[in-house]
Amino acid sequence: MNSESKKFLCDLLGQCGPSGFEQKVQSVWVNRTKNFSDKITRDVHGNAIGILNPKADFKIMLAGHCDEIGFIISHISDNGYLHIIPIGGIDTGVLPGSQVKVQTEKGWIDGIIGKKAIHLMSPEERKKVLPMKDLWVDIGAKDKKDALKVTKVGDPISYAPNYLELRNNIFSSKGCDNKMGAFVVSEVQKILSTKKSKLKVGVYSVSTVQEEVGLRGATTSAFGINPQVAMAIDVGFASDMPGVDKREVGEVSLGKGPILHIGPQINPVLGQLLETTAKKKKIKYQMTSLGRPGGTDTAAMQLTRTGVATALISIPNRYMHTMVEACCADDLVAASHLVAETILNITPKTNFIPQ
Repeated sequence: MNSESKKFLCDLLGQCGPSGFEQKVQSVWVNRTKNFSDKITRDVHGNAIGILNPKADFKIMLAGHCDEIGFIISHISDNGYLHIIPIGGIDTGVLPGSQVKVQTEKGWIDGIIGKKAIHLMSPEERKKVLPMKDLWVDIGAKDKKDALKVTKVGDPISYAPNYLELRNNIFSSKGCDNKMGAFVVSEVQKILSTKKSKLKVGVYSVSTVQEEVGLRGATTSAFGINPQVAMAIDVGFASDMPGVDKREVGEVSLGKGPILHIGPQINPVLGQLLETTAKKKKIKYQMTSLGRPGGTDTAAMQLTRTGVATALISIPNRYMHTMVEACCADDLVAASHLVAETILNITPKTNFIPQ
C-alpha cells in the first residue's frame, strides 16, 4: 500500500461515524475520491457516490458502507452520567473500560464506559455480563446540570479512534467494519481512473450509510443508480484465531487475500468472473460458502428493481464488532486490484443471466 492510500485509510479510521451520523467520515471519503471521479454526488440519506463514465448506459455499482456500530444517549442521570442505547449490534461484554467519543454540537468530547470495580463485586456479579441499561458513560461531569452544558439526549457516541499497527502488515482499529469497504471502493476508483481508455462501463463507487441498522443506504442508492451489476465490499469472519469453528465459517486467514463467496446472493457469472480474474492476475483469494442472503449491502442491491447481478468481496476481519478489530493491509490491496481488474473485463455485452 502506497503512502497516499495508507494516509487515506488512517484518516477514515480516525473518524467516528455510527449509523445515521456518518457526515465526518463521508467528508474524508469525498475529499479523496473526487480526485479520481468524473462526478461526485451525495444524496438525502448521506450516501456519497463517485462516478466514472457517467454517460455509459451499462452501470456497475460498488458499495462499501462507511458507518460503524455505536451508541446514542438515552438519559442523563442526576449525577451527570450518560446512559446509552445501541446503534447496531453491540457485544456488551467488551464495553466496560472502553474509551469513547461523544459527538456534541461543539465537537467531540471524551468519555469512558464505567463499571463497578471487581473488588466490590460479589462472586455472582463477577460472572454476569451487564446489560446495556446498567452501563454508563462518564465524561467527568459534576452533575446533570454540568453534563448538559456540553451534551444532551440524542448525541451519538463512538469508540475512540485507536489505530494500531501489528506485525505482518496487520493493523487493529475500531470501525474496520466497514471502513475497509469504503476504502476499497475509493481505491478501485483510483485504479480505474488511470485506465479509463480500457473502461467500457460506468462505475458508481458508493460509500453507503446505515448498513448496520438495515442496509438502508444501499437500498436507496441502488434504486437511484439502477445498476446492471453490483458488488459489495465488506468485512468477513476470519477463522485463524482461537474459538472460531472452521466448520461454520470456513478456512479464512488474514493476509491470504480477500474472501470470495458462493451462494444464493452471488450471481454465478459474476462470481466465476471474479475467480477467473484472480487466477489470471495471480491475486490471492479465499473462498467460503453463503447458505442464505446475509446482512450485507449485497442483499439490498440484489433485489433492486427487477434484480441485479451481485457479488460480495470480504476483507478477513478478527474480533468483529469490538473496538480492536484486526485486518491486513495486503488483503485491502488485493481486493482493490481484483475488483478493478474484474470491472475491466466487463462490457455492455457481458451476459449475466445464469445458464
